[in-house]
Amino acid sequence: MLLRDFLLRIHLCKGIGIVGKARVYIWLKHLDWVDTRLPTPDYLAAIAQLNRRNAAVFEKSYQQLMQNDQLVSDLLEDEHWISIFDPEYPLQLREAYAPPLVLFYRGNLELLERPLLGIVGARDCTSYSVEILKHLIPGRVSNTMTIVSGLAKGVDTLAHQCAIANNGRTIGVIGTGMDISYPYSNQQLQTTISKNHLLISEYPNHAKGFRSHFPERNRIIAGLVQSVLVTEAKKHSGSLITANLALQNNRNVLAVPGSISAPLSVGTNELIAAGAKPVMQDLDILEEYNLGPI
Repeated sequence: MLLRDFLLRIHLCKGIGIVGKARVYIWLKHLDWVDTRLPTPDYLAAIAQLNRRNAAVFEKSYQQLMQNDQLVSDLLEDEHWISIFDPEYPLQLREAYAPPLVLFYRGNLELLERPLLGIVGARDCTSYSVEILKHLIPGRVSNTMTIVSGLAKGVDTLAHQCAIANNGRTIGVIGTGMDISYPYSNQQLQTTISKNHLLISEYPNHAKGFRSHFPERNRIIAGLVQSVLVTEAKKHSGSLITANLALQNNRNVLAVPGSISAPLSVGTNELIAAGAKPVMQDLDILEEYNLGPI
């Protein structure tokens, strides 16, 4: 079995999470792969450090997927995918925390080769985020970089829409299978991104948006980009989780300052106080990419 096919099947296995898969990847990096010799499930479970319950689930799933090509085909449903050892896989993501073994995608993979700016913020954002994005994205930012966000309601949606409206490029990283739109109100936007831009997920089709999927999705955003911009965020919000993941991956964290009396500026103001770069004009972003005054 080819290494990339083995990776796909491990990725589709039940009973093993993102940390366990990352341990398998680290093991494989130092292994001379032999196509005719598959590791046993109990050996892999030990490498992934699975507990007894998860190891039992993994062993059953592993045996099914390794022996049943039709099952794998049914799970794929002809979606495009790349493995972590493929040259198309983004280098910066490969070197990030718990990188996905496989990425499913629809659209233009070449967008990953442009400078990537992550934009995140509150789901229940105010008109302030609208003003921020209209002020920052049009022109030099939309012309020189790809906007990456999570297709959630609020700031994510605004970031994608603003990039598209200004003839820019955008990447949507979702926490479901690509045949599911969450929220449903973003179905048309997701379709547009998948056809004209790039849609990415680590989950196969029919995978629903479980609560754990969204912080897992956030680590992909933080791993892909060179910088993350936070527009509005409450204290202890999901956007701050993405920002902290970016810091762990040695990415730049940018934040838009706001009123000290605004609940949705508490998170961004605290980021700035902790060392994030305040952003008030597009040049503040461009400088992080050595694009400077143009």
